[in-house]
Amino acid sequence: MADGESVRVAVRVRPFNQREKDRDSKLCVRMLGPTTTVINPEDGKDKSFTFDFSYWSHDGYDNCAVSVSWIEIPRERMRPDGYNECGGEGMGTDGATYADQKKVFDDLGQGVLNNAYEGYNSCLFAYGQTGAGKSYSMVGYGVNKGIVPISCDEIFKRIEEQKASSPDKYQFQVTIQMLEIYNEQVRDLFSKTNPSGGLKVRMNPKSGVEVVGLTEWPVGSYQEIDERIETATKNRTVASTNMNATSSRAHTVVTITYTQLELNAKGPGKHSEKKAKMNLVDLAGSERAESTGATGDRLKEGAAINLSLTMLGNVITALAERSNNPNKKVLIPYD
Repeated sequence: MADGESVRVAVRVRPFNQREKDRDSKLCVRMLGPTTTVINPEDGKDKSFTFDFSYWSHDGYDNCAVSVSWIEIPRERMRPDGYNECGGEGMGTDGATYADQKKVFDDLGQGVLNNAYEGYNSCLFAYGQTGAGKSYSMVGYGVNKGIVPISCDEIFKRIEEQKASSPDKYQFQVTIQMLEIYNEQVRDLFSKTNPSGGLKVRMNPKSGVEVVGLTEWPVGSYQEIDERIETATKNRTVASTNMNATSSRAHTVVTITYTQLELNAKGPGKHSEKKAKMNLVDLAGSERAESTGATGDRLKEGAAINLSLTMLGNVITALAERSNNPNKKVLIPYD
């Protein structure tokens, strides 16, 4: 990353959903600064884990009349515009402070954008059990925009600022791609029809991993990119399970390519180009068939989701081992 750190890890805890309330579930997580503590409800023993960020989003917030399955707040505390904001410092359980969508973006999404501005590729993904709130953090609902739409908005704000301050110095291009990996097959979300067996993935020696035939749309404003995302989102594969009424049945990848051309940077007619890809990934949640009640297609989808998440975990473990032991030969199981 541009600031010297290559990886950051954050964890976020959401409010109870209705299913958990009906079961009289007990809160077994506490957060203090970057530390998350998990408490065993049977014996009261706890175990703490330290991350780059620990986001408390379970309680301590003011809400609105927006329809989100796991958020319920008294109407007297609803904001007119529908945004879920912090209700005050230390208003959460045990003095925790609510982390809203802007807080999460400022800590995580802004770093991805800063890397892109400097020409570095970045990837940000949400990982967790089905119904954990991954799509809320990445995409959001209504005015409670997640990292993806906020990032898109900020890109074009930056472009307008650059054009205003130096109108003849820079040229910009922004493109967007969206795909989903459903039952181990790659599908183009900008297309209503996809080939049997899915799109092919290959390694390009110049540009790296690419998906053959994946639609890439140039966009000139936040409104354009928002419309493209909305269209693609309608093509996503979702279904209801016992644990999540709108469960993502596939992994979704939004790729934004940002190109900045600085004119005459190296002399008359000699331009300097910075190009970066931002991969924003909303992973399908891991699940247990017993808990989700999955049968038939849902069961098949769940098996594919769990398999791919296991492989991702193996890749992350191998990369971490190679980072910690640079002189050791470590096989990275990308395939």
